[in-house]
Amino acid sequence: MTTTLALIDTIRIRYIPPSSPTHIHHTFSHSFFSIPLFPSHFPITIPPNKHRRCSVSVPPILASSSLSDMDAVRGQGMYPLHRCKTIHLVRHAQGFHNVAGEKDHSAYMSPELFDAALTPLGWQQVDNLRKHVHSTGLSKKIELVVVSPLLRTMQTAVGVFGGAGFDDGINAAPLMTENTGKSNRPAISTLNAPPFVAMELCREHLGVHWCDKRRSITEYKPLFPAIDFSLIETDEDTLWTLDVREADEDLAERGQKFLNWLWTREESEIAVVTHSGFLIHTLSAFGYDCQPPVKEEICKPFNNCELRSMVFVDRSMAATGSSKTNFPGKIPDGMDAPSEEAVEKN
Repeated sequence: MTTTLALIDTIRIRYIPPSSPTHIHHTFSHSFFSIPLFPSHFPITIPPNKHRRCSVSVPPILASSSLSDMDAVRGQGMYPLHRCKTIHLVRHAQGFHNVAGEKDHSAYMSPELFDAALTPLGWQQVDNLRKHVHSTGLSKKIELVVVSPLLRTMQTAVGVFGGAGFDDGINAAPLMTENTGKSNRPAISTLNAPPFVAMELCREHLGVHWCDKRRSITEYKPLFPAIDFSLIETDEDTLWTLDVREADEDLAERGQKFLNWLWTREESEIAVVTHSGFLIHTLSAFGYDCQPPVKEEICKPFNNCELRSMVFVDRSMAATGSSKTNFPGKIPDGMDAPSEEAVEKN
């Protein structure tokens, strides 16, 4: 039997006589039971002894509540705003490797799909998502775009979140130059666009599949002049290998490192344009403290050019920043003296 309690800092367990009226009693016929803490799960075990009585000392608000009330409390959460980030996760639009791989999975190992670009349908998907982020006002909220440094992800990122074109004499640096990746697309400017930064931690599975091997940064810079590549340590792709495919658990670990890096950023609303495998294995670590439909909503696979917005909560207090909106109230002085002093003066 497992009981989950929410919003409890500490749980004290001690054995008591069955006659004591001051605690909540439950009889357990199992050899042991555990009580995971919220938000982290630290099991507390009781040595085997059938039909042992024990007590759980809980805050009065929970001690006086029914089990259904406890379920209601457990289903809600409240966190300081500055310990949360809104992350808009985007899988890249359809690439030529997606088309080939759906027909024959072995095609992923073809050098012809090296750093695959977006298909014409992929660019239509980009245009549709761009209309969505502008119609919902999302484009005005995003403070930073983080992108995997491959051709298809950078095309998707600048197509969705970039500025306007150069048709009306716009004087702005280009995020993407004309016809990048043989796309027949016009250049995209930085006008009214957030900053873009390339990050290798959010790449797809590394190794074996040629579509997941990147070009040199020297080749990318003329194509995407306004993307910041300074966080990438090597010009050539030293992470990709021909004969070893990155294990799922290694990718999941890399995903957690990426999320930890996001906490070092000052921006609170960030778009991340990445890959299907990266999203699946990174998000699989989340949602276990939620109801099954919510867990499924978090972890289900992404379609091409799907956007899913998440609130990322810092429960471990790893973030060191302070709130930009909180206001520390204080007792006023001078002309705003407390009412008791004002009465005495008058």
